[in-house]
Amino acid sequence: MSEETREQQYKAHVALRDEKGLTRLGMRANARWHADPRGLGIVLSRYKFVGKMLAGKTRVLEVGCGDGWASRVVQQEIRPGVLVGIELLPEWVDDARQGMEEDWKFDVAQHDMLTGPVAGRFDAAFALDVLEHIPPADEDLFIRNIVASLDAPGVLIFGLPSLESQPYASQGSKEGHVNCKSGPELKQLMLRYFHDVFIFSMNDEVVHTGFSPMAHYLFAMGVGVKK
Repeated sequence: MSEETREQQYKAHVALRDEKGLTRLGMRANARWHADPRGLGIVLSRYKFVGKMLAGKTRVLEVGCGDGWASRVVQQEIRPGVLVGIELLPEWVDDARQGMEEDWKFDVAQHDMLTGPVAGRFDAAFALDVLEHIPPADEDLFIRNIVASLDAPGVLIFGLPSLESQPYASQGSKEGHVNCKSGPELKQLMLRYFHDVFIFSMNDEVVHTGFSPMAHYLFAMGVGVKK
């Protein structure tokens, strides 16, 4: 068998490269790939969890989408629904827009959630690795502005490092972390805004319902907005 006819299934890979080029990582994903490549798998696992929880939603808001590189994992689950991303830092917004491919485009805008709600209506929202950067004095305003853009019943998912994980976190990962929480603290916070709150633990790529003080990362899913 000639080299040209071996492993025919991979010819499509070569054709995709030749026709569209290679997909680039966003700035944040690129930095992770250089310094902590296995961390990319963990990030993608977090987005996969959110996507599975929000599958079937029609309009989803991502608060703090960063470079937008992993957002398509959620976008894949909600199609034909619409994903909208907001980001505080303009350089991340520019990078997200520049890195989008035609088949995976979604709206990204610069917005500070502490200044007010996002224009438009959504049936779900999520924010990964964002809440821990919000000063405790501002967290109520931050969450209320997200909730204000949700239509009932409404779903909001937060993902953040657990308070218990911080002594073991690297200095780089801890930068800007001013509001990490334990599982019970996170649940009590979310119960101010939602009728039901579900807490999940995460270690590396594994999401589970185990003992939250032993979790490196926490998810809180609030369901049913309190009006």
